[in-house]
Amino acid sequence: MKVLMTGNEAIARGAWEAGITVASAYPGTPSTEILENMEQYKEDVYCEWAPNEKVAVETAIGASVAGVRALAAQKHVGLNVAADPIFTVAYTGVTGGLVLVTADDPGMHSSQNEQDNRNYATAARLLMLNPSDSSEAKEFTKLGFELSEKFDTPVLLHVTTRICHTKTAVELEDRKPVPHVPYQKNIKKFVATPANAKVLRVKLEERIAAMTEYSNTTPINRAEYFSTKIGVISTGVAYQYAREIFGEDASYLKLGMTFPMPMDLIKEFASKVEKLYVVEEMDPYIENHLKMAGIPCIGKELIPSFGELNTDVVRKSLLGIENEPIVSSLEAVARPPVLCAGCPHRGFFYALSKKKNVMIAGDIGCYTLASAPPLSALDSCFCMGGSFSTGHGAAQAFKKVGADTKVVACLGDSTFFHTGINSLLDCAYNMSNSTSVILDNRITGMTGHQENPGSGYTLMGVPAPQADIAAICQAIGIKEENIYTVNPLLLDEVNKALDEALAKDEPTVVITKWPCILKKFSAQDKEEYDLSPKTCRIDQDKCTKCKLCSKCGCPAIYSGDIVSINESSCTGCGVCRQICPFGAIEEVK
Repeated sequence: MKVLMTGNEAIARGAWEAGITVASAYPGTPSTEILENMEQYKEDVYCEWAPNEKVAVETAIGASVAGVRALAAQKHVGLNVAADPIFTVAYTGVTGGLVLVTADDPGMHSSQNEQDNRNYATAARLLMLNPSDSSEAKEFTKLGFELSEKFDTPVLLHVTTRICHTKTAVELEDRKPVPHVPYQKNIKKFVATPANAKVLRVKLEERIAAMTEYSNTTPINRAEYFSTKIGVISTGVAYQYAREIFGEDASYLKLGMTFPMPMDLIKEFASKVEKLYVVEEMDPYIENHLKMAGIPCIGKELIPSFGELNTDVVRKSLLGIENEPIVSSLEAVARPPVLCAGCPHRGFFYALSKKKNVMIAGDIGCYTLASAPPLSALDSCFCMGGSFSTGHGAAQAFKKVGADTKVVACLGDSTFFHTGINSLLDCAYNMSNSTSVILDNRITGMTGHQENPGSGYTLMGVPAPQADIAAICQAIGIKEENIYTVNPLLLDEVNKALDEALAKDEPTVVITKWPCILKKFSAQDKEEYDLSPKTCRIDQDKCTKCKLCSKCGCPAIYSGDIVSINESSCTGCGVCRQICPFGAIEEVK
């Protein structure tokens, strides 16, 4: 039976069909839906959200060593977090098949940087597969487990946003049970001390030689001959663009496995065409291999080395043909992303934006949107869990040069569990005078409401212990009297906590607690918080049109000739009502 599937759905399906036993991930666009779709196979597969990508990969490695097939998935920047174990497991090899998914984000649709993780395969010496549609995403996932066991190596499955989120037809097959390999102690293989690693390093080169031979003969690296005036070497979704543009006016070498690179196959193909193009997204990964081998080709001198490719970009780059733009009399209104109406972060950042002489270090999450006007309440954002460390470094610098600038660093609950705990430990251990804020909205918000160690449930819906953020802060060295837990929708409460925290010359923590307004409220949420339906309304007789209420950036507030609130959008959080100096905004149950 064939069905339409996204690449992420297909990867989950392929892993299940391949007889996987354990899957772990940390959510991150564009890879999130892989583990979300694994949950439907929970009768056969143990699946989990890990606190971060390094932990997810280590969980999968442990399962592989124990003798079962395992998968870990992450977005491209997540592989940075997981790099430490990945480089070593390439040396040790596996027992059960091990597939590691990296989902790159060309064009940075939902990411803080743009990186090409094909380079990780070369650096870590990982066999790498590159599907070009959902059908291949499923089949290459299955093949990945087979090759992992065949060559005793972890396999990197490289996909991109367009593969992850577009749908193509996928043929469904039954699950193939894979026998568990009985565990045997093997210290020389799996204990990576220098003495053992030196031996493993030699064996790694022997495996690469065997994988290279396979890469040159596997049918997933295939030549498609039509006109030999033009030859195109491509991989992933870029292959689809090249086929659409050139059709049968060119021949193609489609590479489904790009580490080790099939150089013998490439040389043979190059010898049969007159002009050779390399069409690939982001880095000149394939192109560099060709040029190092002395094979003339045309690539990044014409094709952009950054941003997402599409047929229009490739057509213009290689053929100089630009499609006529579609002209419409209608003009789309610019709608930049904003914090949702009723977002619990809005009240906190509104209050923080009023503090003077404060540097605000931000992090990766919904709250990064607080950097946009009218709040403009973030000064930096680099990576997951980095705000506390960044803030600490800035605070130490200000202190050293005698500046009186204070520092507030902010991150979310899931980010705190990801890598924020280590950063806060640094603040406590080195006696920072920065204020660290944990925005606990009771869920992993930005990537679509995945459970985390503080939410009370696992990925598979099993009730779980809730990590106590305040207790963790105290356990790593923050004084109890320096930990403030507040309702972020109550501005007076937030202001009081911030003022007290900023006045101290030692590490302080502010924890805001209120559930994301869009989440499915749990029984505990309903019991602990007043989530009864309500809205706010402006009394036009009292309104002076000062428009102060619009300064909180709520999308439910309309500011024109009159100021009004869209009651179908408003959730009654009350932040605007507290801002209004004339009492013109009332709450309506």
